[in-house]
Amino acid sequence: MAKSPDSSGAEPQGLGPIVSSAHLAAGASPALSEFEFGLILASHAFLRWIARAMAAAGFPDLSPTDVMVLHSINHRERGKRQADICLVLAIEDTHLVAYAIKKLERLGLVKSEIVAKEKIVAATERGEAACRAYREIRERLLVEPVKTMGFEEGRLSKMAARLRALSGQYDQAARAAASL
Repeated sequence: MAKSPDSSGAEPQGLGPIVSSAHLAAGASPALSEFEFGLILASHAFLRWIARAMAAAGFPDLSPTDVMVLHSINHRERGKRQADICLVLAIEDTHLVAYAIKKLERLGLVKSEIVAKEKIVAATERGEAACRAYREIRERLLVEPVKTMGFEEGRLSKMAARLRALSGQYDQAARAAASL
């Protein structure tokens, strides 16, 4: 039986990295392969979480993209351009965001208007209430349990900064791969 990580989160010695693809871990950075597997698991868990949390808030038909778009539109309580939503969420396929906006409009969660030849999308009162309900569920079901794990706010912020920095490396590598 394999040992579980100790309280620091470190894996026991001698097991080697836990990866999804041994052929990738056989390269120059097994730790990067291990990180990527963790990222795969975390990203899928996060996407599953946001859809189910929004369902618990009363909106069961929203995809993870719909939820992210709604939160982005509601951010700072001011209207957003579709291009800005795509930029912030790092979504290249603008059709995904356009579809999400249309779906959110049909549900009465956002409204749009044309300002200076640009479509501006803003959260409705119903959309703001949905985001508040989501936040309450998030506090109860996610934030409180994560705090019991001993993660300090500063440590989470540093992890987030490192993750953003690594995302830049992946973006650069994607641009380079596109030119091969």
